[in-house]
Amino acid sequence: MRGGLENPTISNVQNICNETLSTEAFQQICGHLAGVPFVKVVIDRNQNTVHFLNHASYSFHANYIADCLLKIPLNELEQNIDQFNESFYQSESRRFFLGIIALQDHAQKKFFTLETVEVDTMNLNMLEDFYKIVRKNLDPSLPLYIKPANHFQENFIKDEDSLRLPRIYAHELFASATYIPLNPGKTVGRIRAFDNLEDYQLQKSTLEWHDIIVMPRVPDDIPRLSGIINAEHTTPLSHTNVLASGWQIPNAIQLGILQEISKHSWQNSWVEYQVDNNANHVRIRPTDKPTDLLKPSWKATKIKLDEPLVTNVPITSLENLRVEDRFKYGTKAANLGELFHVLNEGSQRILGFYQVKRPPRANLLNYLAKALNHKLPPKITSQDISKIYELSHNYLKNSVNLSKGIAIPFAIQQQFLESSPKIQQAIGKLKMALELNARQIDALCINLQHMILETRLPKHLKSYIDSEIMMNLGGVSSFVVRSSSNAEDLYGFSAAGIYESINHVTTADNIFESIKQVWASILSPRSVRLRQDVGISLDDVYMGVIIQEEIPSKMGGVLVTSNPANKSDFRNVYMNISTKSAVQIVQGSEAPYQYLYNTVEGGGRTVARGKEQEDLSDEQKETLQKLAYCGRFLQSHFSPDYTFSAPVDIEWLANSDGLYILQLRPYSK
Repeated sequence: MRGGLENPTISNVQNICNETLSTEAFQQICGHLAGVPFVKVVIDRNQNTVHFLNHASYSFHANYIADCLLKIPLNELEQNIDQFNESFYQSESRRFFLGIIALQDHAQKKFFTLETVEVDTMNLNMLEDFYKIVRKNLDPSLPLYIKPANHFQENFIKDEDSLRLPRIYAHELFASATYIPLNPGKTVGRIRAFDNLEDYQLQKSTLEWHDIIVMPRVPDDIPRLSGIINAEHTTPLSHTNVLASGWQIPNAIQLGILQEISKHSWQNSWVEYQVDNNANHVRIRPTDKPTDLLKPSWKATKIKLDEPLVTNVPITSLENLRVEDRFKYGTKAANLGELFHVLNEGSQRILGFYQVKRPPRANLLNYLAKALNHKLPPKITSQDISKIYELSHNYLKNSVNLSKGIAIPFAIQQQFLESSPKIQQAIGKLKMALELNARQIDALCINLQHMILETRLPKHLKSYIDSEIMMNLGGVSSFVVRSSSNAEDLYGFSAAGIYESINHVTTADNIFESIKQVWASILSPRSVRLRQDVGISLDDVYMGVIIQEEIPSKMGGVLVTSNPANKSDFRNVYMNISTKSAVQIVQGSEAPYQYLYNTVEGGGRTVARGKEQEDLSDEQKETLQKLAYCGRFLQSHFSPDYTFSAPVDIEWLANSDGLYILQLRPYSK
């Protein structure tokens, strides 16, 4: 029987069948994702029934269908989950329509959105029927819009009459969202709000570890803090937000927060600050200043470094390096060398992500095979796995390129530093100041950096570097000179954005000056203090240098093999893309395109367009899907354990020659 809910006992509301779902009942049975409340809906076309699911009881559509509609044991569903999913999401004659209704609250306007799951191939007629049925059974006081769940739906819905099928796109919702949780967590700290970058720069030296910084867009050069709030939209993949994730501090986008701080006089006040995926606003509650401000727990965390080798190590081509060479050339150079090895020689580990058991599935190899246009038999043999490996390695090798280059080891930096008694004396003074926590630390760091830049490179070192560039990079017109320290890209210490890398280097003199800039960056006040915070001594830190051919690009960006908004999502990887420069993305200076790409069933969806009016082309999206699968292969190879679940952060670019990987490092989940 259809109709409104006549004063239901809301506290006892479970699943709602063939009743109009009021807003009040919606709130009682909903779950939350990234601050947005949602309810799952199932349409049984055979029985002409509508079911709204209580998320606390049924977190998966399939479980409800098995339990309440098909009346089959859960283990039977699980044993045949792939066949059931095909009947749910791909069949033209499907019995069920499955979807998610979300309650959106944007700019004081509330409305519902309806979307299918991302892998659903529902055609236009099905989508129209689905919308009509849900519209009849949902609180009529609020509008309902179709939200396309993937690029497939976006393409066929764009020409449909919007009066007949009202729609709103993910990028439109993202652009108007007032709250986006970037890194959930809770802390107690002191609010330090800055209206602009100039105010921040004037007071940056007064920031303490227990401060919560609030700005329109928090810049890259922040010291270690207790919390971050961006008052304008930014990307989760900027250096600042990568650091926040690694530091495990609460971080969110909250529009209007600066006005709230002014209204409540929270500036310089102590508060409890929480970022919660289940909330629709950051939570700030005034509290008393802690009576005992002990050192933070992370002060006790000591990052262990490999014992570096700084003598008798040659300059070499990146292709000659493996990951274990990081103690001679730095993590970044070693990872690039390992990438060359994977592309050239292969690695059985690249299948790791797809071979892991994901209940109820024994593995994901069938999905990978389908993506590679190959069909596996019901019982997979070792020969089948060998075939999938061969196809996967060829896919990776044919999709990804690396820029040729050389790696300058720590040994060359050490020889340079030892060539100057003045630099050695200045390093000694800085070490003493660090031991005493003296006020002169920043000034000593800056003085040392100037010394390095002004000191001549010894003739024999200059000649050696020059000959290696000639031998390996002769004919190249433009170079990139990158940092490669032993104190970066580590699990527990990412160091994102704290060392120098210089683009568009064209002359020999500029290359040598850029090398010194990279060496000097290891002594910047910020890098010294951030390392000191986690117990990395100045004695243990060395800087290698990468010199590579600079590759022109038509688009570039950052890929993380994770979904920052839903960390339990094993299907999707997240990308930020620029048609200009990936540098602008990681610096947070450009609002990029943002995408999710499924690496199980395949397919993508646009999360945000930044300031662009048009989406990327279908051809560009195909390139991104390739990159997504390649990212999973590389995540598997670089995994520190055998769960193959640790995500990686990949900086990349693309041009007419294909995809190029610029660097790869671990990404904090």
